[in-house]
Amino acid sequence: MSEGHSFVSPGPAGLGALAVACFGFGAVFTGKIGPGGYPLLSAWLIGGGIVQFTVAVMELKDKNMTGGNVFLFFSAFFMFGAALSVFAKYLMSQGIMGSVAPEVMVEGYCWMAGAAFLTAVTPAYMKSPKPLAMIVILLDIALWLIVGLDMGLLGASLKPVVGYLLFVSGWIAIYIVAAVVNNHVYGRTMIPTFGTFVK
Repeated sequence: MSEGHSFVSPGPAGLGALAVACFGFGAVFTGKIGPGGYPLLSAWLIGGGIVQFTVAVMELKDKNMTGGNVFLFFSAFFMFGAALSVFAKYLMSQGIMGSVAPEVMVEGYCWMAGAAFLTAVTPAYMKSPKPLAMIVILLDIALWLIVGLDMGLLGASLKPVVGYLLFVSGWIAIYIVAAVVNNHVYGRTMIPTFGTFVK
């Protein structure tokens, strides 16, 4: 995250919003919620999208190429796009959109772009704190598994794996939030971030 902000860094809020999405989708992939929970998940994703878009604009303004672009991409597709998708699936499951069933294959192709985008920027995160780099790596794996699931290349038995990867990513995001905010407030390392993989 950039240190040159004209405002204090909004990165922790963006990571908190990421945790919301990770926990919500983790619950879906582990079967803890079904279509009845989709409208509520959509609402929370819209809230997260507002946070992540705001973070993206501030990060880009302060010339944080990596964080700004990733938060902007995530606000559009991990949050707003996903909220619309989840809500559309709910409407379809209730027959509100007629008898048409969702063709998740299209999401497989769309998530392929999302997974490729995140994988492409992963090397840039090797210069970030190790927990942040680990989130990106775990999300790379989760997104590629989602691609395989949506395209029918992988069996449904892998859905819980995706869910638990998302849960772990969400908890690491919360850890980073705690580290960044508390270390900033106290002006010293209260919670370690373990350095970077690449200097």
